[in-house]
Amino acid sequence: MNPSQGRSLDMKLEIVVIPVSNVDRAKQFYGSLGWRLDADFASDDGYRVIQFTPPGSGASIIFGAKVTAAAPGSAKGLYLVVSDIEAACKDLLSRGVTVSGPFHGGGEVRNGVDEPHLFGSVRLGGPDPDRRSYFSLASFSDPDGNGWLLQEITTRLPGRVETDTTFTSAVELAGALRRAAAAHGEHEKRTGGHDVNWPDWYAEYIVREQAGEPLPS
Repeated sequence: MNPSQGRSLDMKLEIVVIPVSNVDRAKQFYGSLGWRLDADFASDDGYRVIQFTPPGSGASIIFGAKVTAAAPGSAKGLYLVVSDIEAACKDLLSRGVTVSGPFHGGGEVRNGVDEPHLFGSVRLGGPDPDRRSYFSLASFSDPDGNGWLLQEITTRLPGRVETDTTFTSAVELAGALRRAAAAHGEHEKRTGGHDVNWPDWYAEYIVREQAGEPLPS
């Protein structure tokens, strides 16, 4: 039996532990990103845990004192999925964060020269020329050197999402509607008239896009 067919219990990734050396400095940094502060708990024995959640994310990060034995700054390749890589970079820059990117990967691998990403390929400046999903990235680090990657995804690979269509934020839904509107405009040009059933067309486009299925034309 396929494990997914027999699934009776959801397992949702909710927490990623970030090793930091200065708890208050890390709290200030992640707060400056506009992330939601969920908790800041401390006890008399020196234990302290802080939780932040990125906008629209179903998972959160925690860091603090006596939280992990990992070396500060050793967390790398932490992915943040965005619908617009350029807008995400501009937002971080406006908050005073140093951002490397947008960039996309080349075919050559340079071990030890460039920080690897996805497949360790060379970083080429600018978003992916064809603006393909998964191929446009950017990176930034927190004060300890924990490494974050932004990845632009607008269309999921087949089988990546459940059959129900969900959005984690109004911004994500608005992006899907804009893409559907642009595609529908081309559809009306081809058909030569106004499509009174455009809500149905939009809905089909968005559901197919999220499921990674062929888009309507």
